[in-house]
Amino acid sequence: MSLTEKISEINGIVNGVVWGVPMLVLIVGCGLYLSVRLGFFQFTHFGYAMRSTIGRCFGKHAKKRAGAGSVTPMQAVTTALAATVGTGNIVGVTGAIAMGGPGAVFWMEVSALVGMLTKFSEVTLSIRFRERSANGDWVGGPMYYIKNGLGPRFRWLGAAFAALGALAAFGIGNLTQINSIATSITASVNTLAPSTAGHNFTICLCAGLVMAAVCALTYLGGIKRIGAVTEKLVPVMALIYIISSLVVILTHLSSVGPVLHAIVVGAFDPSAVIGGAAGVTIRTAMTRGVSRGVFSNEAGLGSAPIAHAAADTEGPVQQGLFGIFEVFADTIVICTMTALVILTSGAPIEYGKAAGVELTNAAFATVFGPESSIVVAVGLCMFAGSTILSWGLYGTRCAEFLFGPRIIKPYQLLFCALVVVGSVMELSLAWSIADTMNALMAIPNLIAVLALSPVVIRLLREHRAGLRRAR
Repeated sequence: MSLTEKISEINGIVNGVVWGVPMLVLIVGCGLYLSVRLGFFQFTHFGYAMRSTIGRCFGKHAKKRAGAGSVTPMQAVTTALAATVGTGNIVGVTGAIAMGGPGAVFWMEVSALVGMLTKFSEVTLSIRFRERSANGDWVGGPMYYIKNGLGPRFRWLGAAFAALGALAAFGIGNLTQINSIATSITASVNTLAPSTAGHNFTICLCAGLVMAAVCALTYLGGIKRIGAVTEKLVPVMALIYIISSLVVILTHLSSVGPVLHAIVVGAFDPSAVIGGAAGVTIRTAMTRGVSRGVFSNEAGLGSAPIAHAAADTEGPVQQGLFGIFEVFADTIVICTMTALVILTSGAPIEYGKAAGVELTNAAFATVFGPESSIVVAVGLCMFAGSTILSWGLYGTRCAEFLFGPRIIKPYQLLFCALVVVGSVMELSLAWSIADTMNALMAIPNLIAVLALSPVVIRLLREHRAGLRRAR
């Protein structure tokens, strides 16, 4: 047995444990608990949340400059969105549908709806318990709200999250992302120039080298440069992908109704939609849907609060509202777009078998032709590339919490080196490792969020009281 096969076997065992029923209960249960305690704020005040987040992009707040060691609230959210809007929105959704059937989309949406308040709580806590680093930057996230919120005796739990986060950044924010970029670029190049089919390794390697150089140049500028890059990149990439997806969906508009029916029915009776031959069960649909939803929007992982902690914001709740917007934009909008593109297009799906970017290419090809691989490649390059930039920051902050400022440059150099390695790595193993690291990260974070939920409830109550007095 090769080393790769051994690693895959061990990871498979661990993955089966950490993504079992207990983890699903913890992730969804945490979101449900917070929804009840906060009065289902994500539904009752959805309009207010959108006006206070995306609405601020077009007002006077859009021109606000951030103070020293911080970024604007919008730069914080675009940095977090850059991390969440990645391959999970394209390749992740494809894999979830192939392995869990159309019903996996239903559970993905459910996890997002309850995950809105999980992320709201994470971001709120990150602002409430953040601190200044030795370099003068605002730093925060689960490791800090564990240390400063739960107290010094729980620092070990914060350290556990930081260690897992520093390692997870290599998987969820690096290997899977660059691998998808390289694979998609290779497919596009092979389509445009069939003679390059024998040089796939070289094409992947070149993609990795270019992305590594982009990362290195961006990290040299610190949090402000990352925020400046994502602020410009995220809106453009989202708009391009949404428009392209809408073209495919509208072209197959007559299939939307049956597809929505299949998504709902398939969530509770997969065999009624795809038959029993694929071996897809309700548990498979639920597990694949929730895990891919969490992989995409990162609600409960504790990663996004690290970016939000740097925001020059008016208060914890004001920034926490961006957490609701993030999950909505990432999963309810973009992931749903991908799912509808795949399912309405009529592209053949082998249920029960792993699928990747080739299925997404086939779906877009029903409208855009063989050249559709270019559309997907561009989308993946922007989505996954921005994710790599943001996760490099997350991993750096986690490593800094453990070892201090001296670890920042060595960690970033290693991160950039692994971008090159990931470009030529086997995709299935990369995704599997990322799945495992997702779950392991979530455990200490969700424990802290639940323990500190009274703080979130109090802050939201005070915020709402302030709004009433201002009227």
